[in-house]
Amino acid sequence: MHADQRREVDQAPFVLHPLEVASLLSGRDFDDEVVTAGVLHDIVETTSVTHDDVERRFGTRVARLVAAVTENSGIAHYGQRKAALRDQVARAERDACAIYAADKIAKVRELRARATQDPRVLHGRKLEHYRASLETLRGCADGLALVDQLEFELWALDVLPPSQPGNG
Repeated sequence: MHADQRREVDQAPFVLHPLEVASLLSGRDFDDEVVTAGVLHDIVETTSVTHDDVERRFGTRVARLVAAVTENSGIAHYGQRKAALRDQVARAERDACAIYAADKIAKVRELRARATQDPRVLHGRKLEHYRASLETLRGCADGLALVDQLEFELWALDVLPPSQPGNG
């Protein structure tokens, strides 16, 4: 379903992002359904696949996890949509919080790569959302190693900013 999609940061195939999320989850020994939901976490937002399609193909638990990390596309304003997503994740089960954390880790890494081309992204609304996401995760999944890893990725972005081409 992601075949023709490209990542914004480097124009690589988009599917690399959900595969990275799944790899982060697998590396922390989450079960197959959580890893599957990690692969599928963006499918409803970015393709024509519906939650019902996910449930029919992968079962109720995977569909529930995907739904917990799927934005409400009916909310047009970026900040309100992201705040609603964070609230939704805060009410979700711990495995959904893990998927959300893995997604944000991958996104912060993509932001770091993009910052080598445009350092202004380090002061944008996406980074604000990722920081707010960390606070949300501290409330619903504190002690989860992926939350600590997200905190590290954000810390590294602040303390060790990416160098610009020609600057070392």
